[in-house]
Amino acid sequence: MKPGDEVTVHQLLGRIAYFHTLFIEPALAPAGAPKPGTSCCNHQGTSEPRQPEAGTMPTDTAWAVLDEIATTLGEHLRPCPSSDRRCCATCRVAASSAAIAEAWTATEHRAYDRPPPDARLRQACRTAASARLARVYAEQYRMSCPVLAQAEEADIGPLPVSDELPLTGELLALWQDPLAATRSPVVSRLNHCTDLNDIHRVLQQRGTLK
Repeated sequence: MKPGDEVTVHQLLGRIAYFHTLFIEPALAPAGAPKPGTSCCNHQGTSEPRQPEAGTMPTDTAWAVLDEIATTLGEHLRPCPSSDRRCCATCRVAASSAAIAEAWTATEHRAYDRPPPDARLRQACRTAASARLARVYAEQYRMSCPVLAQAEEADIGPLPVSDELPLTGELLALWQDPLAATRSPVVSRLNHCTDLNDIHRVLQQRGTLK
């Protein structure tokens, strides 16, 4: 990373926390318990950890906010079945990011009176967020993770844009290449909204709801 990139990354992580607290959390539907997901690369049949462990995740940085949010999202979170301190830190970032993206997608659909997102869209948002945020984490801390490589090669499929799902669309667009971005990271209309009802009204006025 270049000088200043770490500050940019932490600002974007702070924006996730801000959007979640202001827009998503008040409208979040109750969800069941987290469902076990795919084993992290440290628990895929190996006797010794191959990657830096979750216990080494820098909890004094903004990255910790992903874990904090994801643990409140119930069944959207699909952690490693072992889920202990031997888990790969990069895989953990990937799982938390996926949970956030899916929860935001479902919450925005419900708030804008749209039909529930189909399974393909949910999975596309999960995969994109997982790969994009975990890639930046791995780059910042010079880590290598085979699961991350598989996620980056996955067929993501169509993703929502900010005209359809402003929060989810912005999240995925910003993290596609966050360190090369020179534009303002927030669409201007969000600066004047205080909750999802405000965003809904803006979308209706613009005629962008499907």
